[in-house]
Amino acid sequence: MLEKTTHINYLFDFYQVLLTDKQRKYMSLYYLEDYSLGEISEVCHISRQAVYDNIRRTEKLLESYEEKLGLFHKFEQRMKITDELAEKVNDPAVLDLIKQLKELD
Repeated sequence: MLEKTTHINYLFDFYQVLLTDKQRKYMSLYYLEDYSLGEISEVCHISRQAVYDNIRRTEKLLESYEEKLGLFHKFEQRMKITDELAEKVNDPAVLDLIKQLKELD
């Protein structure tokens, strides 16, 4: 479950600008602020089922964006390459550049 939550959090970070305000609010409350479905339904004055349905649809939408755009996959690849570079390089100037690259993401 934690792995799924982490994955969805990353997708949300990359693609939240493509979501509606309502989708962003539900996802933020559920995944970032750890609200339960019941708590979100109370805050938003809608049924628990409506919250659940919206979150599941939004998760599928985020996965769809990732399939098409691949921003998270590219991010993971960049992190892996920069980690490998950092392990193989001893030059402080190059290590500093690698650090700067990581901070951009």
